[in-house]
Amino acid sequence: MAFGPSLLQTAGRILTAPIFITGGYSALKDPAGKAQMAESTLETMRDYVPGLPDDNELLVRINGGVQVLAGTTLLLGIKPRLSALALAGSLIPTTVAGHSFWEMEGGDAKAHQTQFSKNLAALGGLLLVAGAAPSKRAIQKAADKAAKKAEKKALKQA
Repeated sequence: MAFGPSLLQTAGRILTAPIFITGGYSALKDPAGKAQMAESTLETMRDYVPGLPDDNELLVRINGGVQVLAGTTLLLGIKPRLSALALAGSLIPTTVAGHSFWEMEGGDAKAHQTQFSKNLAALGGLLLVAGAAPSKRAIQKAADKAAKKAEKKALKQA
């Protein structure tokens, strides 16, 4: 098999997913520390998102669940574009809440700026996956499904 776009895209998906699966699992298992770090960000979000629950640990767990589920589906190649969009959506508040280097000084600020930048790189990769054209296999599958639906409709009319 040649190293074409399909193989490289598959490798990229597989290599991107584990960080979300492990991070999401960690948030599900022990949300307290992350909830404390996210408190100010979540309070700000509540000003813009009415109905957001007051339970910060619950929100951290929900975000973690999204990351585990979407990371797993990304890894397995199930709806990769949708999975990447879900992960991108979960990564934004995670990055702002967890790596607000602009509120820090010294070594902590530098370390969190590096983590913030890494998350931006991951976000860029996710957006590339989300924006990728559907594979030939996905296009063929959709065409086959449409043909079967049209055939059933034609048989009903006959």
